[in-house]
Amino acid sequence: MTEATMTSQNDRSTASSRPRRKWLLRCVAIALGLAPFLFFELTCRLMGWGRPDLSVDRFVGFKAVHPLFVLNDRGDRYEIPLSRRTFFRFDSFAAEKPADEFRVFCLGGSTVQGRPFAIETSFTTWLELGMQAAQPDRRWDVINCGGVSYATYRLIPILQEVLTYQPDMIILYTGHNEFLEDRSFEHIRHRREWVNHAIAAADELRSFHVLRNGWLQLTQAESDGLDQRPLLPAEVDALLDERGGLDAYHRDEAWREDIIEQYRFNLNRMVELTQAAGVPVVLVNPVSNLRDCPPFKAEHRSDLSAEELDQWETLCDLSCAQLTQKLPDIAEAIRLFEQACEIDPQHAGGLYNLARCYDRAGRKDEARTTFVRAKDEDICPLRILKPMHEAVFEIAEETGVPLCDAQTLFAGVSPDGIVDGVWLVDHVHPSIKGHQLLADALLDLLISLGTVHPQKGWRDLRQQAYQAHEDSLGSPYYAKGMQRLEVVEKWARGRAEGGLRETDTTSPEVSPTERDVPE
Repeated sequence: MTEATMTSQNDRSTASSRPRRKWLLRCVAIALGLAPFLFFELTCRLMGWGRPDLSVDRFVGFKAVHPLFVLNDRGDRYEIPLSRRTFFRFDSFAAEKPADEFRVFCLGGSTVQGRPFAIETSFTTWLELGMQAAQPDRRWDVINCGGVSYATYRLIPILQEVLTYQPDMIILYTGHNEFLEDRSFEHIRHRREWVNHAIAAADELRSFHVLRNGWLQLTQAESDGLDQRPLLPAEVDALLDERGGLDAYHRDEAWREDIIEQYRFNLNRMVELTQAAGVPVVLVNPVSNLRDCPPFKAEHRSDLSAEELDQWETLCDLSCAQLTQKLPDIAEAIRLFEQACEIDPQHAGGLYNLARCYDRAGRKDEARTTFVRAKDEDICPLRILKPMHEAVFEIAEETGVPLCDAQTLFAGVSPDGIVDGVWLVDHVHPSIKGHQLLADALLDLLISLGTVHPQKGWRDLRQQAYQAHEDSLGSPYYAKGMQRLEVVEKWARGRAEGGLRETDTTSPEVSPTERDVPE
């Protein structure tokens, strides 16, 4: 090889390496520029600074946040004060945690509280009795933080509070109350999509929260003034708490999608808060009554023409006529209802009637699927929606959190796998036996996790404890629960008279559809 050839090759090699060197220098410069920020972010995480809190909720803010628990006059127990007992029942725990105590906080809505009864027959009480029977050499304390009509965004401040009370475990059962309060998402919709994604990404950075909180303190600005989030009152103001509140609900797909997104965001955030605090958490996938609960409000699709509406009504009338004959023609009724649902697949009432026909015909898989569709098309969703169920499963899988699937649990003991009024007293609230069923499933889960180490014969001891507790309650307790059930049913149908609010003053010392298918 000649000297000229070698020189030419060296020149080409040098020329080709120049762009690589240039990009390498640029990457090094960028890394050096980011190094202070990365160091600051790492320092914040190591020191525990800038943990996400209420101030970073990008969906809603509150005019005031009050503690759920306060010290009693003796200073030896934290108790739910009278001021909070319009939405919560009385519960308490020791201010100084005993060394042998395992402390569990259960957060959620009225299902956690045990409505239409109270916490005495909630799954939280049965769980505590079961754990004590299974492992009596340890003290078990399950504290009920179930708030009537409380949704995830109202549970987050409570979670942040109870994480300071030395919990050993958190149980979250939430999802039915997300649509109860009127709130706007315009502040999110009007922002460009990339801005929303940027804010969501910034929420994950500890340094962002440190700098943000520092700015607020320096300028004495209000955190809620940084955006146009709706400010909710300190306590729930449910649409259905007003007589005729059902009229406020109309088909609004954008609003529904925003609420589903908010639910996913809040649930994931609650899991992150518990994990950041080093506290185990269990998620419960809520159960709903499918077979015996018609949709609360149905509306036709917005683009339905007058001619299509007339056809839909005619088909439904003909189908109902088939069902009222002395010898009902179920197959023909199904055919007619199917045609009606092809005209309007969004009408919850039509779907529910078709599901009941499938059910009567023994077509159980089709019935189950259509009952779910009817629930999800309900204009007033008082039962958790399918995408929200999916969010529970996805978050549990992504975060490695244990999951108790109440919907599958109750379906497993219901006829044909369709949850009905046998185990639930209304649209979402389990019966007392249903609460015991859920408590048993949770205890089995805790045993499988190694949290509880059961003694021999513990199941018999648990049943004895259950029976003794039931006997101790007395008939007035059950009568009061049935009265509340009547109030809940009126409230859910938009006929509320003062809502579900009922102040607990005790302090222990220690639409229907337009056409229902005839039976």
